[in-house]
Amino acid sequence: MKKMINNNLMINSLNKSLINLPSPINLSFLWNYGSLLGLFLSIQIITGLLLSMHYTPNIHIAFDSMNHIYRNMNNGWMYRIMHSNGASFFFLCIYMHIGRGMYYNSFLKKNTWFSGILILFILMATAFLGYVLPWGQMSFWGATVITNLLSSIPYIGNSLTYWMWGGFSINNATLNRFFSFHFIMPFVLTVMMMVHLIFLHEKGSNNPLNINNSFDKIPFNPFFSIKDMLGFILILMIFFSLNTYEPFLLNDSDNFIKANPLNTPPHIQPEWYFLFAYAILRSIPNKLGGVIVPPNINYNPIHMIHWKNNMKNTNSFSFQKTIFWIFINIFLSLTWLGSMPIEYPFIMISQIMSMLYFLYFILNPIMNLNWNSILIKNL
Repeated sequence: MKKMINNNLMINSLNKSLINLPSPINLSFLWNYGSLLGLFLSIQIITGLLLSMHYTPNIHIAFDSMNHIYRNMNNGWMYRIMHSNGASFFFLCIYMHIGRGMYYNSFLKKNTWFSGILILFILMATAFLGYVLPWGQMSFWGATVITNLLSSIPYIGNSLTYWMWGGFSINNATLNRFFSFHFIMPFVLTVMMMVHLIFLHEKGSNNPLNINNSFDKIPFNPFFSIKDMLGFILILMIFFSLNTYEPFLLNDSDNFIKANPLNTPPHIQPEWYFLFAYAILRSIPNKLGGVIVPPNINYNPIHMIHWKNNMKNTNSFSFQKTIFWIFINIFLSLTWLGSMPIEYPFIMISQIMSMLYFLYFILNPIMNLNWNSILIKNL
């Protein structure tokens, strides 16, 4: 009898914490992107599982197996396009999700923010591994450029590169390894998203005013669950419209050519969601610097959890909000520059924008210190 009572209490507490989670009353549609990420993760896992049943991770057959999926598999064209464009929508949602967190100081919730940036790390690795699998020209040469960066590490660089390749160049062993890790990573991503939700429910959601008032909260269900459902409908309408009317709008045309190690494309570039990082990478003339700097692209958002001390805890219009929009323009400029040829003046502009990108994370906490409280403490 006691066990039944304890089980009922546990179930009731779970329902209160997960379903009827007390949420701030003033949450806007910018808080919908978290649930949209869960939606697109489900789409990616389901479509990826169906595609894996017909895909062959072999350098001689991989490209042809993709054509087989398009032409012969029942609804294979739809699954392939949904999986490809779903990755783009996934990154669009996660960038909006992180941008909202930066704007409204969500990084002050350290555990939630740190787990979210780890999810971004895993997602970027998963997307890179999946981009290689179709074995097109851009997939092959993109993998060649990125994996070759490891060779610049002193002493162990060449050995590490050969170990990753499974040989002295990208070959069949490399493709098999990438396929295996690409298949496993989404499940790791699912576990990390559950951890992220646990931290979120432990501290509660942030809100546009950044006011932690327990009296101005309402149950998550049905108020915000209905808002999430509306977000699902709107984003799926856009998603399926893109899939049916412009299915290859976000794809690179060179990737419809079978990979040829003897023919280098005139302009190697990744998918649009990696263009900002690619612009920063190629703006660095030193190869070793190109290995050191890209990890810092994601480390900077992690470093934001240390901004809490002596920082103004307000979301009113301030200098912080102004430079945030400047940062957004820098991010968009780097995305555009990543798609441009490696020539003057794009190289010079990329170097300037890369410096401004990193300066944002250095100067923002300094400019927004609560100097009054610091002076009072010192006095």
